[in-house]
Amino acid sequence: MFKVSEKTFSFEFYPPRDEIAAVDFGLNIGQLIKLSPSFVSVTYGAGGSTQSRTFDLVDYLKNRVGLNTVAHYTCVGSTRSRTLEDLKTLRKLGLQNFMLLRGDPEVGSKYGFIPCYDGFANATELITFAREFIDDCCIGGGAYPEVHPESPSAEIDMKNLKKKVDAGCDFLITQFFFDNKRYFDFVARARKAGIKCRIIPGIIPLTKYAQLERFVNLSRASVPPAFLEQLESNRYNPDAVYKAGMDFAIRQCRDLLMLGAPGLHFYTLNKSRATVEIYQTLMVR
Repeated sequence: MFKVSEKTFSFEFYPPRDEIAAVDFGLNIGQLIKLSPSFVSVTYGAGGSTQSRTFDLVDYLKNRVGLNTVAHYTCVGSTRSRTLEDLKTLRKLGLQNFMLLRGDPEVGSKYGFIPCYDGFANATELITFAREFIDDCCIGGGAYPEVHPESPSAEIDMKNLKKKVDAGCDFLITQFFFDNKRYFDFVARARKAGIKCRIIPGIIPLTKYAQLERFVNLSRASVPPAFLEQLESNRYNPDAVYKAGMDFAIRQCRDLLMLGAPGLHFYTLNKSRATVEIYQTLMVR
C-alpha cells in the first residue's frame, strides 16, 4: 500500500450514526477529499454494531469516490466463521487493505474484554487468521506510544506488539499523543525489538476544552505542561482554545515530519476544518 519513501497523509472516519449526521459528514468529507489523502480508514463499531454502515461507507469511498480505503475490523463479538464471511464480503467490494484490531470492551462490561465463543483473544490471533484465509492483502495494526492501558509494563506491551507484527502486520498506526518525544522513543524501542514496518503517528487536534479530559482519559496521553496551561487558562474562551490547539497541532505535525515520521494519520471525528487548516499550513511552509 506504500511506496518506500512516501510521506503519507491519511484520515480516519466513522460511519455516521443517523441521517442528520450523514448530511454533516457529506459536507465535511467533501472538503477532505480535495486534499487527495494517501488513504482513508473506516472504523468498525463494537461487536459489529455499525457493520452494515461500515461496509456501505467503505464501498462508497472505495468504489464511488475512488479513495485508497482501509477497513477496520475488530475481535469484539466476532466468531471465526463470521470473521471469514465478513472479510470475504469486504474483498468482494474490492478491499485489499485492513486495519485489524482487538477493539474496546463492550459498553458496560465489568470484566474488560472477553472473547466470544470461537472468537479471538487479541489482534494477533485475528491477524494470524486473516493471513491464513485472505490472500494478497495489506494489514495494519494499532500501537501505543505511551503503552496500552491494559498492559502491565512497556516491556510486555512491546513484546505483544512484536508478536502482532510477526503474525503478519504490514504497518502500524499509533494512538494519538501530544508529546513527540514519546513517539520517537517508542519507534526507537520498536526498532530495537526487531519491528521494521512503518509506524505512522496518529494525530488529533485539540480544538475544544471539553475534548481535553475525554481524549486524555481515552488514550492516557500525556499533555505537555505549557500546552495544558494554555488550554486551562483559556477554558472559557473557545476561540483562544481553538487557536492554541491548532498552533500546537501544526507545530507537532511539522516536527514529526522534519524528524523522520513516515506520515500523519488524522483522527478527524468526521470533521474537516482542523485537518484542512493543518494540511494547508504544512503545504505552504
